[in-house]
Amino acid sequence: DVQLQASGGGLVQAGGSLRLSCAASGFTVENYSIGWFRQKPGKGKEGVGSISTQDGSTDYKNSVKGRFTISSDKAKNMVYLQMDNLEPEDTALYYCAGSPSLWVDYSADFLWTYWGQGTLVTVSS
Repeated sequence: DVQLQASGGGLVQAGGSLRLSCAASGFTVENYSIGWFRQKPGKGKEGVGSISTQDGSTDYKNSVKGRFTISSDKAKNMVYLQMDNLEPEDTALYYCAGSPSLWVDYSADFLWTYWGQGTLVTVSS
């Protein structure tokens, strides 16, 4: 079974950092694209960014560029979302998703095949 599990969420003050992890099982992340998404209270799901783990190329939503970094550890079959300089507006339930395509538009959640359960990030002002 293909499974993804996001973890690492928590409560942090504005300006702080968190690193979210996405553990993959049943497939090798090297052959997949992995995306990060979030759902703010009362809002729909939005793409944050993605990585094509085969070549390490990344893409990010404008509002998180320069603050968020997606990376992968192929040996551990993990993908990470490093979030720095967090803002209260980043408060959301964060998900990781996978696709066997080498590159997938992170802004189109319907293009992603596999989804993990979310991890909650709360940023206090």
